Amino acid sequence: MSDDPQDRAQRAVAALYGPDRASQSLGMQILTVAPGAVSVGMTVREDMTNGHGICHGGFLFTLADSAFAFSCNSAGEATVAASGQIDFLEPVAVGERLVAAGRVLWERGRQGIYVVDVMRADGTLVALFRGRSHKIGKTAS
Repeated sequence: MSDDPQDRAQRAVAALYGPDRASQSLGMQILTVAPGAVSVGMTVREDMTNGHGICHGGFLFTLADSAFAFSCNSAGEATVAASGQIDFLEPVAVGERLVAAGRVLWERGRQGIYVVDVMRADGTLVALFRGRSHKIGKTAS
């Protein structure tokens, strides 16, 4: 097995995505993988709307949280969320394709801080997520 960081990131993300029924059931796909940075895509469906007819914030949070999870596990160490927060910036309509691009902002020891930009296909930022991670001492891949 290769110890190349990119190979390790690919293996770790694939191992995490395989049994991730939540992300898969929402139609999320892994788009790009690099050590510490993963992007995930999702198209907003009719059953993801709230009473205002726009994408429910919980689905935007879930998309961002999935990109966060894949990003912070991409180094090959099992990592969980310690906290997460999101700012909703723009409403999102049914049928819109979203990309959540996660990346490490800071890491030290077992702790990390990650940011995730949630964007429309044209690059418009619709939400900004920040999460704190905690390594749990196991291998992720």
